[in-house]
Amino acid sequence: MAEGGALVLFSGGQDSATCLAWALGRFDRVETVGFSYGQRHAVELDCRGPLRDALAGLDGAWAARLGGDHLLSLDSLGQISETALTRPVAIEMGENGLPTSFVPGRNLVFLAYAAALAYRRGLKHLVAGMCETDYSGYPDCRDDTVKAMQVALSLGLDRRLVVDTPLMWRDKAATWALAERLGGAALVELIRERSHSCYLGDRVHHHAWGYGCGTCPACRLRAEGWQRYRAGA
Repeated sequence: MAEGGALVLFSGGQDSATCLAWALGRFDRVETVGFSYGQRHAVELDCRGPLRDALAGLDGAWAARLGGDHLLSLDSLGQISETALTRPVAIEMGENGLPTSFVPGRNLVFLAYAAALAYRRGLKHLVAGMCETDYSGYPDCRDDTVKAMQVALSLGLDRRLVVDTPLMWRDKAATWALAERLGGAALVELIRERSHSCYLGDRVHHHAWGYGCGTCPACRLRAEGWQRYRAGA
């Protein structure tokens, strides 16, 4: 077991659920944090608790290591964001070359708040699901950004802080495969049925890869990854 404990940025989606399983296999103490920021897909927050409990129920050792959950309100982020994740506008490429689903500063704010919480809770590691492979259009998901934040947070807190991003160089197919390695078919099924990734918050339409509208970028990535994962299984 790695020392220092971990705080997992846990949204209730596929990536963060896989990261939570990853952390539970590596740290003797793991806590989770989620953020409410006025997101259109706020249904992900409803999925967090049941998904977290069910995941812990897959393994007695995981359940013993899993500590508290924290849900932080960042409504001001939604108030200053004119994006497709915080307003009823189309998800498309913007004139700046970034998708309209990009929320400026979102992951920077998440990491700063998570670091402050980890400091108070005595946890050394932040575990986050940023992935440059899948979300190269999002500059705050890039490896250089995360590394720079790790340095800044460690300096600003005057305490060594590590930001772990186990999915950084994995596409969605590899993320499904990682979930299988971590928790077998039971974890894959749990993530498929209980996690939420759809940007439009659709929990009505059910597909082979889970619930979602099937057309937004998050659904397309998840569906394509599932197909590649199953083809290689």
